[in-house]
Amino acid sequence: MITRLVKAGFAAALSVTTLATGAAASSAAPADAPAVQGQHVTAALNGFLPGTTPPGPGKLSVGWTSAGTQDLTGPTHITVDLPPGLTTELGMFYSTPYDYTFTESVSPDGRHLDAVLIGTRRPGRYEFMKLNVGRDYTQQLTGQIVVTVSNPNDTDPTGHVTALSVDGTTPAPVVQAPPTVDGLDTTTGPGAGGTAVTVSGSNLAHGMVLVGGVPAAGTCTDTACTVITPGGTGSAPVSVVTPGGTVAAPAAFDYTGAPPPPPPAPTVGNLTYTSGPAAGGTQVYLQGTNLTYGTVAFGGVPAAHVSCGPSFCSATSPAAAGPGPVGVTVTTAGGTSAPVTFTYTA
Repeated sequence: MITRLVKAGFAAALSVTTLATGAAASSAAPADAPAVQGQHVTAALNGFLPGTTPPGPGKLSVGWTSAGTQDLTGPTHITVDLPPGLTTELGMFYSTPYDYTFTESVSPDGRHLDAVLIGTRRPGRYEFMKLNVGRDYTQQLTGQIVVTVSNPNDTDPTGHVTALSVDGTTPAPVVQAPPTVDGLDTTTGPGAGGTAVTVSGSNLAHGMVLVGGVPAAGTCTDTACTVITPGGTGSAPVSVVTPGGTVAAPAAFDYTGAPPPPPPAPTVGNLTYTSGPAAGGTQVYLQGTNLTYGTVAFGGVPAAHVSCGPSFCSATSPAAAGPGPVGVTVTTAGGTSAPVTFTYTA
């Protein structure tokens, strides 16, 4: 798993070419999807494939939109599967501000990309990654490119799967069947993590396993997910998040022995805005260190729309009782940062 925060000068919609110069790709969530409530995310795919003769790779844009009525929270999982004859390397993801953690990996054969975005996203937020796609010209291309997106807090299964046939046609929208989990082959392991666990069940394809709410590195087939546990303590619930929904395992994973060392304490160096009205609503960016999974507070009052990456948080100031200075802090599992002053005005 590799963390990448890469700028990519890439338009959200690529120009469409004809099959003579490369198969065109354009696919999005169905327009007639039902109205959504709460947290929801949808997938999109556009771009073009390599031409019928070399040289030059194809380019795909894999996108996802926070389409619900509430901020999208928790880890968002994105997968890309290519048919035989097509391969890709790690994608280039660009999104600002850098208030997130983005990790990705590619299978050894170059045909499966797996990515996780951890960060809060407001409704309507669109993000994408660019993929270069190579071709084996000794093979005749058949099959589909399939993109999925899922989030444990999204209970609407529509819009999670989008596909493109290599002949340029767009298949009918697909809603993946809900997953089931039969059990875990291993239910205990050290607090430091690193235990190999197989989760068996059905409809687990394109899945992400959470152990204690934390994504576990690994891969899923339709009937099993094989992952490596992250560090943790106590009895941690296990769940599998797929485009068809989220299912809890019948057994928890019990961490034994010493817990992992706590992460370093967060620090905050500065705020982009140091004052705002007492009514609240000021969007503030915080720069610092060790901020991942952080929560932000103004004078002890939780901020709204909080999203934190390793060195950057965004937050919206809450209302205050009246004008005056307050301390802004970030709290993580490693502790609470020293306060930085924000002054509420009348």
